[in-house]
Amino acid sequence: MQRMLMAFSACFLLVLLQIFSASLFSLAQDQSGFISLDCGSPKGTTFREKTTNLTYISDANFINTGIGRSIKQAYRTQFQQQTWNLRSFPQGIRNCYTLNLTIGDEYLIRTNFLHGGYDDKPSTEFELHLGPNLWTKVSTTNENQTSIFEMIHLLTTDRLQICLVKTGDSTPFISALELRKLMNTTYLTQQGSLQNFIRADVGSTTNQTFRYGIDVFDRVWIPFNFGNWSQISTNQTVNVNNDYQPPEIVMATASVPTDPDEPMNITLVGVERTVRFYVFMHFAEIQELSSNETREFNIVYNDKHIYGPFRPLNFTTTSVFTPTEVVADANGQYIFSIQRTGNSTLPPLLNAMEVYMVNLLSQQETERKEVDAMMNIKSSYGVNKIDWEGDPCVPRDYRWSGVNCTDIDNEIPKIISLNLSSSGLTGELLEYISDLTNLEVLDLSNNSLTGSVPEFLANMETLKVINLSGNELNGSIPATLLDKAQRGSISLSIEGNTGLCSSASCVKKKKKTVIAPVAASLVSVFLIAAGIVTFLILKRRKKRAKLGFNPNLGTGTTPLHSTSHHGYESPVIAKNRKLTYIDVVKMTNNFERVLGRGGFGVVYYGVLDNEPVAVKMLTESTALGYKQFKAEVELLLRVHHKDLTCLVGYCEEGEKMSLIYEFMANGDLKEHLSGKRGPSVLTWEGRLRIAAESAQGLEYLHNGCKPQIVHRDIKTTNILLNEKFQAKLADFGLSRSFPLGTETHVSTVVAGTPGYLDPEYYRTNWLTEKSDVFSFGVVLLELVTNRPVIDQKRERPHIGEWVGLMLSRGDITSIVDPKLQGDFDPNTIWKVVETAMTCLNPSSSRRPTMTQVVMDLKECLNMEMARNMGTRMTDSTNDSSIEISMNFTTELNPGAR
Repeated sequence: MQRMLMAFSACFLLVLLQIFSASLFSLAQDQSGFISLDCGSPKGTTFREKTTNLTYISDANFINTGIGRSIKQAYRTQFQQQTWNLRSFPQGIRNCYTLNLTIGDEYLIRTNFLHGGYDDKPSTEFELHLGPNLWTKVSTTNENQTSIFEMIHLLTTDRLQICLVKTGDSTPFISALELRKLMNTTYLTQQGSLQNFIRADVGSTTNQTFRYGIDVFDRVWIPFNFGNWSQISTNQTVNVNNDYQPPEIVMATASVPTDPDEPMNITLVGVERTVRFYVFMHFAEIQELSSNETREFNIVYNDKHIYGPFRPLNFTTTSVFTPTEVVADANGQYIFSIQRTGNSTLPPLLNAMEVYMVNLLSQQETERKEVDAMMNIKSSYGVNKIDWEGDPCVPRDYRWSGVNCTDIDNEIPKIISLNLSSSGLTGELLEYISDLTNLEVLDLSNNSLTGSVPEFLANMETLKVINLSGNELNGSIPATLLDKAQRGSISLSIEGNTGLCSSASCVKKKKKTVIAPVAASLVSVFLIAAGIVTFLILKRRKKRAKLGFNPNLGTGTTPLHSTSHHGYESPVIAKNRKLTYIDVVKMTNNFERVLGRGGFGVVYYGVLDNEPVAVKMLTESTALGYKQFKAEVELLLRVHHKDLTCLVGYCEEGEKMSLIYEFMANGDLKEHLSGKRGPSVLTWEGRLRIAAESAQGLEYLHNGCKPQIVHRDIKTTNILLNEKFQAKLADFGLSRSFPLGTETHVSTVVAGTPGYLDPEYYRTNWLTEKSDVFSFGVVLLELVTNRPVIDQKRERPHIGEWVGLMLSRGDITSIVDPKLQGDFDPNTIWKVVETAMTCLNPSSSRRPTMTQVVMDLKECLNMEMARNMGTRMTDSTNDSSIEISMNFTTELNPGAR
C-alpha cells in the first residue's frame, strides 16, 4: 500500500468537463504537436515505430555537439527502435538540445536513456537540465537498464533547451527525446513545472502498459493495484471527453476495497518532507446501479475532510485535481483516503490517478534578446568554444567563457562583459553586439577584424571599456566615440590598427572649406525662419487675446508647473493633440448629435480634418471627474494598440474638458447584444472575433505596457466596434498603472461596475491584473448567453453563479443565446464557458492570465471559422450529433466551510 503518493491540499477543483472537437482529436491522432527525436541517428533518418505507430526523426538538426553511437545488436529485439541509437557527449561539460516553440504552450517532455553496451562503461551518472535548472539526476548501473523521465512544462519563452551536464568521470548520453503538446487548460500549477511521479491505471486487470494509439497525448499508463483492493470493469462505453481525456480502456476498469467497509488508503513513504505534489484523479461509475444502490464517498487528506460527499457520474469521466501544492503534515506524512459515506450502499472506487512532483525551476534565464545576440555572434564569427552551450549566464558554474553577467537573486541575468580576445575573429564588427544593451566591457583585441569602427559602439549607453587593439581596422573613428574617450567617460584602446585614424586631422581641409560657408548659410536661413515664426505666433496670440482666451490653455505650450481651474496638476500632453473649446464646438456643430451618455458625461458626433470623431465631454467639474479625465489622457497618449481606442485629441479650458476619439461607427457591444442596434444578430464567429480582439487589447495593457496597466472597468459597454466590427477597448478613466519594481498589486479604493467587479478586489482593496480577468470572464458569459449580468428574478442572480448552476445540471442549451439558433460548434461554446468560469474563480491566483485567455479564444475562433468555411476536420467514426457531457466548475472546500 505504501508504494506511491496520493495526496491533496486544502482545496480540490472539480474539472470543467468538455467534449473535444473531432478535429482536435484527429489532429492528436495525426501527431500534430508531437516532436519525436531518435538521438544519435544519422541526419535525415525517419522511421515509424511499430508498436506505437509514432514517427521519429534524427536529432541532428537540434544539436551541434555529441557523437552518434549504437547499442549492441543483441538488445535490438528487446527494446523499441528509438533506443537503438544514442548520442554520447564525451567532450564539454554541458551539451544542449535547442527547440524553437511557441511561448505559452504546454508540453509533456520525455527523455529516454538506454546504455545498451555502446561502450565498456555502463555505470554512469550525470545531470539532466531544463534550461538553466536541474531537472533530475540520471544514473545507470548496467547496460540493459532503461531510465525514463517526464516533465510537464509550460513554456515561458519561445526557446526550449534540454541539457545534459557532466558531473563526474562518466559520459552523458541520451537515447530519445519526445515532446507532446497538451491542452493549456490541464495540469495547471501556481509555480514551477511537474515531474512525473506515477501515472497509474488503478483498475487494470492486465499487466499491459498503454500509451499512444490508446492515449491521444502519448501519456504512459502503468497498471497498478493494491493487495487489499479488488478490480471491477465494464464492456460499456465510458465517456472520457474532458480536457484530460484519459484513455477509455483505463476508465473502463476501477479498483474498490475488497472489504466494502474499509477506506481506500494511499500513502507516500521514502520522500523528503519538503517535496510538494499535485495530484489528479479520474472517476467514472462503471457499474449499473439499481434504484436502491448508491456510491458516495468523501475525500480525506492527512485525517482532514477535504471534499464530499461525491457521487461518480454513470459511465462519464470526472477529473478531480489539487489546485494548489500538496505538502506534508507536521509528521512528514502524505496520506490520502477515499471513505464511503453513511448514505452509501457501495464502497468507493478509483479508476486512474496521476501524481507529480513540483520542480520550481527557480533560476531565471538570461534575457532573450541578449541570448539571441550571443547566438548570432557565435554563429557569425564561428566561435568554437566547447563551453558555449546552453544559457550564456546561468547556472553560474556553467557560464560561457569570456562572458560575465549580473548575479542578483530573483533578477533576470544580464550580460555585462564580453571578452573574445585572441579568438580568431575575422570580418567586421557585428551589429549584434549592440543588442547586448547592458554591456560594460567589450574586449575584441588581437583578432583579425577588418572594416571601420561602427557608430553603434558610441550609442551603447552602458559601455565603459572598449578594447579593439591588435586588429586590422581602418578608416576614422566616429566623432561621438572619440569625444567620449577624450572626456574619460569611456576607455578606448585601438593600438595596432595601422589603417585606423584616431584624430581630427583625418578630416581633409577641403571638406572644411565646404563646411564653413554651408554652415554660415544654414545659420542665416535659421535666423530668418525664426523671425517669421516669432512674428506669426505673436500675431496669433494678439488675435486670440482679443477673443478673451488664455494662450497657455490653447494650442500653444502648457507651462511646466501650471494648474487648471480646479487646482489639480495639468497633464503633460503632446502639443499637437490639444484643441480649444472653440474647436470642439465647431467639430460637433454646436453639439448637435448625441452618440451616448455615461458616468463621465455625454458623447457627441464630430468631424475633425474631414474624419468622423467621437467627442466625450466632462459634465461635472469634480475632483474625481478631473482625475479620471487626466488619467485617460495620459494613458492613451502613451499606449498604442490596434485593439484600444485611439485618442485623436483633447480639450482642457477651465471647466470645459473633453476627449476626442476615433469614431466607432457600430457603437458598443452591449447595444448589439441587446438589439438596440437593430434586428441583425451577431453570429457566434463574430462574437468570438470580438472576444479575441478585446482580449488582445487587455493583454497588451497587462503585458505590453511598462509599467503595467489595469483597466478596472471591463464591460460590454466599454467594448466598441468600428465600421468593420473590429473590437476596441475604451473608457480608461478608472485605469491604474502599477508601480515599477517587484510589486504584484496596488492598494486602492475600489472602483468598477457591479456585477463585473472582482469580489477579491472588493474585499481586500488589493488591485491586480487578475481583477480585469474576472471582469472579462463576465463579458465572455454575456457573449455566450446574452443574459443580464445581474438578474434578481433568477435562481442565482449573478450570471456566473447562474451558469455554474445550469452546468451542474448538465444543461448547456438553456444558457446559450437562442438568437444564435444553434449555428455554432458546441465544442467552442464549451471552451469559452470553461475559460470564462476559470476567469471567475474566487481566488485571483487561480485565474488564468490574459495571455492564456487570448490563446484559448484564438483556438475557438479558428475552429469556428473552419466550420463556417466547410473545411473543419471531423472524426469519421462519429455521427452528425455530438453528445455534450456535463461541464461545470466547483471548488471543493473543507467541510468546516
